[in-house]
Amino acid sequence: MGIILILAPISMALGLAGLGAFWWTLRSGQYDDPAGDAARILIDDADNQIS
Repeated sequence: MGIILILAPISMALGLAGLGAFWWTLRSGQYDDPAGDAARILIDDADNQIS
């Protein structure tokens, strides 16, 4: 039962660190254009074709 006194604060700290990292990515604009990257990979560049 004593191990809970150690593991509970550690898990809370890790959860808050993950939430902080997620909040940081939201504020830095990581998720502003998620569809743009998915569509950009499908664009065929004529300059890069091997003939």
